[in-house]
Amino acid sequence: MTTEPRADGDVTAIDQSTGRVGDVVFAGLARSSGLLIMLALAGVAIFLVVQGSGALGNTGDAVYGKDSIWGYVGPLLFGTLLASAIAMIIAAPLAIGVALIISHYAPRPIAKTLGWLIDLLAAIPSVVYGLWAFSLALQLVPAYDWLVRNLGWLPFFEGPVPNSGRTMLTAGIVLAVMALPIITAICREVFAQTPKTHQEAALALGATRWEMIRMTVFPYARSGMISAVLLGLGRALGETMAVALVLAPSLLVSFNLISAERTSSTIAANIALNFGNASGAKIDTLIFTGLVLFVLTFAVNFLGRAVAARGVAKG
Repeated sequence: MTTEPRADGDVTAIDQSTGRVGDVVFAGLARSSGLLIMLALAGVAIFLVVQGSGALGNTGDAVYGKDSIWGYVGPLLFGTLLASAIAMIIAAPLAIGVALIISHYAPRPIAKTLGWLIDLLAAIPSVVYGLWAFSLALQLVPAYDWLVRNLGWLPFFEGPVPNSGRTMLTAGIVLAVMALPIITAICREVFAQTPKTHQEAALALGATRWEMIRMTVFPYARSGMISAVLLGLGRALGETMAVALVLAPSLLVSFNLISAERTSSTIAANIALNFGNASGAKIDTLIFTGLVLFVLTFAVNFLGRAVAARGVAKG
C-alpha cells in the first residue's frame, strides 16, 4: 500500500482507495469460487440424471437379474443405511466423549495432542482403512462367535461367522472410525463456544463438572451436535473403498451383521466392485444407483447444515 501523501499531505484517501480495490478483488474471488462449486455440483447432478435416467426401464440382465431398477437399488440402499447406522451408533457417543475430554477435562498439552491425533485420522486414505479392516476382521472373529452363542436368537447375530470376519458389522466399525474426526472436530468447537459465564455460574451454585456440562454445555451445543452427527453420516454414506474391501457384492435385504453369506452391501461399494466389468445398460444401472446415493448424501448434508444454521440463529 502506497503511503505517498497527496499535495495537501492527506494519505487517508489513498489508503481507502487501495482498501476498496482489495475488497473488490476479494469479493470477486469469493463469488467466483462459490459459483464454480455450484457449477461443479450442478454438472455432477446433470450427468447422473442424464446418464442414469435410461436405467428406469431396465429389467432382467440389465439390472443384474432383478425385475426392475428399484428391485436392484432397494437392497443396496438398505445396506448403505444399515452400515451407516451402525457407524453412527458407534461413532457418535465416542466422538462426543472425546470432544468433551479435549474441551473440558484433559490438561491443555494432552488435549492439544489428542485433538491433533483425532484430526490425523481424517488424513488417512480410505484404502488404507480397508487394508486395516482385514486385520481387524480377523481379530473380531472370537467376538462374533461369542455373539452367536449368546445372542444368536436375535436376527442381528444369527451367523454363521466367516473365518475372515469380513461382515457388515466390521464395515460399520471401519466407517465409525472414518466418521470420528469430523464429528469430534465439530463437537469440540461447539463445546468450546459455550459461554464461560454460564459454566462458571453453574459451578458457583455447587454443580459438579458433569452437572455443569449437562446443564449448560449440552443445551447450548445441541444443534451443533446433531449437525455434526449428520455430517458424519454423510461421510459414512459415501464411503467406497474401505467398504468394498470388506463386503462382497450382494443384493440381499438382511439384518444379519456377522455373516458373510447373508449380508447386504452398499451402493458405493457395489459400484466400485461392478463398474469395471459393466457395459451397455448395466452402466446406466450403476450410474442410477450413484444418483440415488448422491440425492441421499446431499439431503443428509443439507439437513446437517440447516440444523447448524438454525442453532446459530437461535444463539
